Amino acid sequence: MNKEIRDSKPVVALFVTCLVDLFRPSVAFATIKLLESYGYRVVIPKAQSCCGQPAYNAGDYDGAKKIALKVINVFSKYDAVVIPSASCAGMMSKHFVELFKDDLEFSEKSIEFSKKTHELISFLSTIPNRKKLYSKFKGSATYHDSCSSLREAGIKNQTRDLLREIDGLELKELKNPEVCCGFGGTFCIKYPKISERMVSEKVADAVSSGADVLLSGDLGCLMNIAGRVNREGKKIECRHVAEVLADMISNSPIGKK
Repeated sequence: MNKEIRDSKPVVALFVTCLVDLFRPSVAFATIKLLESYGYRVVIPKAQSCCGQPAYNAGDYDGAKKIALKVINVFSKYDAVVIPSASCAGMMSKHFVELFKDDLEFSEKSIEFSKKTHELISFLSTIPNRKKLYSKFKGSATYHDSCSSLREAGIKNQTRDLLREIDGLELKELKNPEVCCGFGGTFCIKYPKISERMVSEKVADAVSSGADVLLSGDLGCLMNIAGRVNREGKKIECRHVAEVLADMISNSPIGKK
């Protein structure tokens, strides 16, 4: 047996995602901290790369299948696969199955793989007898429901239930938390004017909430919103929800007034 999986603790493989790896590695560290706090042993397979979503969204299904094949082969040996991104999780748990539905060799394997693939919040919220979070946050936060979180991962109340466990955090809801931020992968490239209008409206909603920080579970949304916040000179910080849940932003200016 591989040395990586010779352990009494359940082994979780972390799929870091491209955006987290390149732009916000702290999200990966926060995810590891959360999973380890619940008794999981976390491994990060070196052979991982993209989930194939850009190719899939662009209609390059052959290219997406090649990437998916590698991901399945690398991650299938672990007890679970956890991803701090609902869009990547949706790609790996749902669209991989679609890609291989006519493939006699990999159809069943992709289905089995989908059963062990989880978005981070979804995974945390279903841990048996999960202990309460003991994180602290001095300030207020609002939460943006990404399209993938809502429609592919079925996540809404789970996130808010976890945030309410954090000592000192005041949750302020957006007026339109379920409205798209305008990122949408290739959507913002194909329809930039529409995308800009959508993200401006999202920023206005976040600012009007009066929250110190806007949280979300998808880094693509956060980068899009944070970019517009910066260009408009607004004062609200954008963070991945894992960073707050893991109590890893205590040295941030957030909430220090």
